[in-house]
Amino acid sequence: MAEETRDVWGHQIQFVLTLIGYAVGLGNIWRFPYLCFDNGGGAFLIPYVLCLVLLGIPMFAFECAFGQFGAKGPLSIWSINPLFKGIGAASIVGAFMVSIYYNVVIALGIRFLIASFTSNLPWLDCHSCECLLYGDKGKNMTGEEMDNLLFNNSLGVNCTYQQLDSRQSPSQIYYYQDILSISESLADIGSIRWELVGCNLLAYIVIFLVLVKGIASLGKIVYFTATFPYILLTVLLVRVALLDGAAEGVKFYITPDFDKLKNGKVWSDAATQIFFSISACMGGLICMSSYNQFNNNIIRDSLIIPIINCLTSFYAGFVVFCTLGYMAHLKNTGVRAVATQGPGLIFVVYPEAIGAMPASTVWSILFFATICILGFSTQFSNAETLMTAVQDEFPAVFKGRLRQIGLRMCILLSSFILGLPICAQGGMHLLDLVDSAVLGFPILMVGLFEYIAIIYIYGYNKFADDIQTMVGFKPFLFFKATWCVISPALLLGLIVFKAYEMKDFDPAWKGLLYYLIVIFNVMWIPLGYFYYGRHAMKEAMAPKPYWRQRRQQQGQQVTTPGVVSLDPQNNAWEMQTKKELEAHDNRGFLTPHNDMATRF
Repeated sequence: MAEETRDVWGHQIQFVLTLIGYAVGLGNIWRFPYLCFDNGGGAFLIPYVLCLVLLGIPMFAFECAFGQFGAKGPLSIWSINPLFKGIGAASIVGAFMVSIYYNVVIALGIRFLIASFTSNLPWLDCHSCECLLYGDKGKNMTGEEMDNLLFNNSLGVNCTYQQLDSRQSPSQIYYYQDILSISESLADIGSIRWELVGCNLLAYIVIFLVLVKGIASLGKIVYFTATFPYILLTVLLVRVALLDGAAEGVKFYITPDFDKLKNGKVWSDAATQIFFSISACMGGLICMSSYNQFNNNIIRDSLIIPIINCLTSFYAGFVVFCTLGYMAHLKNTGVRAVATQGPGLIFVVYPEAIGAMPASTVWSILFFATICILGFSTQFSNAETLMTAVQDEFPAVFKGRLRQIGLRMCILLSSFILGLPICAQGGMHLLDLVDSAVLGFPILMVGLFEYIAIIYIYGYNKFADDIQTMVGFKPFLFFKATWCVISPALLLGLIVFKAYEMKDFDPAWKGLLYYLIVIFNVMWIPLGYFYYGRHAMKEAMAPKPYWRQRRQQQGQQVTTPGVVSLDPQNNAWEMQTKKELEAHDNRGFLTPHNDMATRF
């Protein structure tokens, strides 16, 4: 069967770097270190490593092998089992929603990066009543001095006791008031913050320019985006490790508390963090792997990349907690008092710490450049996943180069428009809600149903034969055990545990919105099941001819006069000579002169 030409990575290292950039993102900096210290310090590494081995690596290898063999986007690849094509739709919907709010976080990084190009960083000056008594300023102040401060202060404005008592840092005020002008709750969405909209638009322009040629341009930019953050993190680590209090911060980060391991939530947090940090079940791993050479050793890559991802999280933790230790030293308080996670760590705590360093402008530029690059490296792959999914699903519609560019522009423009509410005053409340809804039940359920559709229905033995066709050997016994039993059981356990931990929302309409987002993400699985199985369910579960013929056509590995190739008549591996390969050519199989044989 003839097959349309599909782009492949210019060099295999481009694939590895792309997936490192995709998996290593902002969560490695703002989430893992906090989870580590909050869940037993060094003791947290025990459940974390176990979950990496039993859940993370198996899921990563599973999706990458699936994508490489199918050589299609997250939607079209379900020719393996059309009845479960809704799984692909669910993963794409989740990826699209994540890309919308993730880009706003990148926009915030751009906003802070632009603001860093000044000798006097704007988040260091107090220009509000709330920060007049921040730190030690009001510790020994008498009542008379306090009264005088209400009307006679450096700001030249009248303040209230309530404002003075709030004692917020200048960096808090800069982020929450000057940048976000954040509202009290999601109920008050407020007005659009146009500076943030402009930065968001700039981020989308960068993404469009990088992805305008698909993986041809992405494969080149990842040499920079996947490696440069490590250089910047190392430079930052050397600097913050020399600060006063850094050692105390590191001690707080890694000191084990083995009693915490008795808490089930610690194990749940470890499993959840591993699953989310490898960026599984959002189509990206399948999409990026689909551009591999067919005979690439995907098993090897799938062992290397998740380990690099987790080591990066641990490495970034030293940068974070050296900084937090320094902050605790400046404030004469404990590390726990200044430790936080999420955007607050990046846009409040870190700017304040950087501002107290010599040459603060330089360190601020380096830090926020790191944040932007980490964000972009993830977003590039996320956006390319959406574009590839649509192109592969409708190849006739988007066959021409101009049409493909138009599609890419439309996807990014729609993401930009849908992201406008997150750029409003109440946008951060909406971001938190969408983030918790999408990166929860939906992707866990996508992962579980992927295992059901491929391992249990299509069959492990057939999938193992597909992998053998690519790499020359069947998956190790470890993968058989994890794919067939351990990983699906862990995913099911995570879903049940998260459901058990769910609490009532206040107000109730917020909970309704949360569950609507969850339903919108997962409803494609049953809808696809009933749609594609409405006439003949048994036939809809069978692989399409394309999938069956992949093993026959791609099994002909023609590299030297004596090579290992797959005989399509009996699926048995045997050594064949050049003369025998030429005989195959007479029967219509691939030869070195065939385009497919050249590609693979």
